[in-house]
Amino acid sequence: MKKKVVAPAKESSLLKDGLPHQAFAIVGDPRQPDTWQLPHHTRQVSRAAQGKIGYEHTVDWLLLEKAVLLLSRFGDEGRRVTADPELIIQAARHLAGHYRKAGRQVPDSLCVLI
Repeated sequence: MKKKVVAPAKESSLLKDGLPHQAFAIVGDPRQPDTWQLPHHTRQVSRAAQGKIGYEHTVDWLLLEKAVLLLSRFGDEGRRVTADPELIIQAARHLAGHYRKAGRQVPDSLCVLI
């Protein structure tokens, strides 16, 4: 009887809540979905990762605003994202970039982090 060998999942096939790692502002390890935090793109982000559309077309502004709250000093209803300070700063810069590219004002709560 042959033993079935299971290949590790490809990075591109991993999902968290139906989203690839490109949809998250914090990605501790692209191969470990439990390290991904702050989703802020639609499922169309998979098409953007393939170069079929631009990432800016996949931003979910409601999720992005929630991500900003979770990064902020006071959090969202007292909950704040838990991550290394370096990852928090990188996420704040990333999210601020979405605001800038869309011609929107960057929230003050992001400005103090970047």
